[in-house]
Amino acid sequence: MRPIRSILLLSCWLISAVAWAQTGPATADSLSSLASPPANSLSTTGGVRYVVLQPGSGAPSTRVAVYYQGFLPDGRVFDSTLAPAKPLRLRVGRGEVIRGWDELLGLLPPGSRVRAWIPAHLAYGAQGVRSPDDDTRYLIPPDTDLRFDIELLPAR
Repeated sequence: MRPIRSILLLSCWLISAVAWAQTGPATADSLSSLASPPANSLSTTGGVRYVVLQPGSGAPSTRVAVYYQGFLPDGRVFDSTLAPAKPLRLRVGRGEVIRGWDELLGLLPPGSRVRAWIPAHLAYGAQGVRSPDDDTRYLIPPDTDLRFDIELLPAR
């Protein structure tokens, strides 16, 4: 039974990775275009900018499961649920995630895929996030704007 579960997890991870993959190799131009929202992006009342890549259906929920990748302004991934393809489950509006996520996820129905730009004050602000391995270094530097690719899964 274990090999089957491993194969299923690997398959889910590969499918997710392909779904999130960009076409063509990453270049300085393509990475810089990811660092700031396009002119046609939507905005929440608090200042989260986002682009709907795939619309969902139904009503937004307070209990969600999401796959995501988090990016620093230079394009480096700082966190991801794509490997080992385990979604993050949370309650929206309860402070379980950064404020920008609480603000954005409350607007999106299940099945939505978005690219979001979270300003530093709605992310980790002036404190940033220190590296768990070396508290003299930062995983996310203070006052850093972040970008996320997020997929909301249907509620279960």
